[in-house]
Amino acid sequence: MVCEISLSQPSEGEIVEVLKGYRKIAIVGLSPKEDRDSNRVARYLLDKGFEVVPVNPNCDKILGQTSYPSILDIPGEVEVVDIFRKPDAVMGIVDEAIAKGAKVIWMQEGIVNNQASDKAKGAGLKVIMDRCILKEHINYLAQKDLH
Repeated sequence: MVCEISLSQPSEGEIVEVLKGYRKIAIVGLSPKEDRDSNRVARYLLDKGFEVVPVNPNCDKILGQTSYPSILDIPGEVEVVDIFRKPDAVMGIVDEAIAKGAKVIWMQEGIVNNQASDKAKGAGLKVIMDRCILKEHINYLAQKDLH
């Protein structure tokens, strides 16, 4: 596995726009285990009023929410695809997000795939890489009175 550095960083305004503008977040790789980062992030987002859709082919429900095997199996639209998977799995997830009509790809801390980012941007999606959506939301709640 090659370790990449993000070649593009979103502006503060772009992050705020995503956090304020979108409410339905598919979390790919959401774990049912409470000690996992993906589970903590999902609980936080649910508590803050976001609609969280788990994407995990090994579970029927996580945190009381129906879990789907893939993004394409989710009924209705998906706004943000938050990725908790290894960088080499990201391209396939981006392909599904594009096919589903998602608006944003969000790769959690430690996840960078510049090629997948370029593909998503080329299809008109916003991309945030190597950032924790929980930390960013807390940061902008404090700074921007986001709700």
